Amino acid sequence: MKNILRPALVLFLFLTLVTGVAYPLVVTGVAQSLFPSQAAGSLIMLGGKPVGSALIGQNFSDPGHFWGRPSATGPMPYNAAASSGSNQGPLNPALVDAVKGRIEALKAADPGNLMTVPVDLVTASASGLDPHISPAAARYQVERVARARGLTPEKVQGLVEQQTEQPLAGVLGESRVHVLKLNLALDALR
Repeated sequence: MKNILRPALVLFLFLTLVTGVAYPLVVTGVAQSLFPSQAAGSLIMLGGKPVGSALIGQNFSDPGHFWGRPSATGPMPYNAAASSGSNQGPLNPALVDAVKGRIEALKAADPGNLMTVPVDLVTASASGLDPHISPAAARYQVERVARARGLTPEKVQGLVEQQTEQPLAGVLGESRVHVLKLNLALDALR
């Protein structure tokens, strides 16, 4: 029995040190040296303090800010510890009711807006954490934000265009607007 137990324990301790200590330290060290921003959480800093992550959306409800996609996380919106979609299909009455409610809320916030509501303003992303909206979703909100801030719509639209990120290599993905970065640029106008 001793001949079997000793090698098993030695192998267990060796593999624990290699896979549980050495490997994570090497991977962490490589990540922090080659990709320091990503390894630190892709934080967005303002005045030396973190104000958010480039990877996780934030809940904006003030009329003077752009609003992001709805979040499907609980118990609070954009909860990174509870990343998940709503798992509701297009024929699910709960999704239909939620979308109708979101459209009504958008229309109530900007009753004079006759544009079609972009789908990404009324449906959650697969993770429920998406920090981006489409340029169309940003354009939909320009008048409301400009009015709430006492700015011209042209100035706000120009800011949206500055903050619009193009597809990777010009072909991969879609144009998108990072809501937190746009709102920070908007706040910097003050």
